Amino acid sequence: MDGGRRDEARHADAAVEEWVFACWSTDGSLGAISGHRLLGRTAWYWAALVGVDRPLLHVAEWDVAVRADPMVVKAEVLWAEHTCDAPFEQWTIGNETFAVELDDPEQALGRAYGARRPIAFDLEWYATSPPTAVPGGYEQVGSVHGRIDLVNEPAGPEGIDLEELYGRRWHRWGERLDPIVLDDARAHTGLRAPFAFPDGTVADWVLTPSGWRSRRRAGSPDRRWADPSPGAPVDAG
Repeated sequence: MDGGRRDEARHADAAVEEWVFACWSTDGSLGAISGHRLLGRTAWYWAALVGVDRPLLHVAEWDVAVRADPMVVKAEVLWAEHTCDAPFEQWTIGNETFAVELDDPEQALGRAYGARRPIAFDLEWYATSPPTAVPGGYEQVGSVHGRIDLVNEPAGPEGIDLEELYGRRWHRWGERLDPIVLDDARAHTGLRAPFAFPDGTVADWVLTPSGWRSRRRAGSPDRRWADPSPGAPVDAG
């Protein structure tokens, strides 16, 4: 890796490639996710907002045509963009769409029926340490600032201002990609953001004060990174 924009951008020879961004408050009371994956001419986009005393706001678009700029995802009622402002230093995460409001997060693994809520992310992600290697790519921790606009909030202003939230991001590519593997949640009582991907895999994330963790599903194996040295620094120049 040369640590420049080429590493952060699309790898044209990769069969599958994805960028995933996550953030959370220090007490585990609020968290957000935004991710997109390229598979040939098709893109997937998924996002979520979780918070105490609010339903899960769930976004999933699994059949979007890849545009000339692959970092822009546009569907009938979706615009989303992940923009690299400075390689390994700063990203902008934006979207405007309708989320599905789910009182029971388990519904996100099925047909995800619920009331539609307009939502918009306008977030800035800043690195706080160098990237580290993971199988197929790298991850990096940082901090997130910005705003999430919401409509029809039951109380208070129609939006959430984010200041100094913890952040983590992943960029991976290769012949195939399994869902990102996180440490298991010791208890499953945190806020959940599950996703059922079109290839049959599932990402069931739980928010804890230490960040996003994986909710072990019944019968699932204890999966960890296969890389013998996860967390090894990536040469980012």
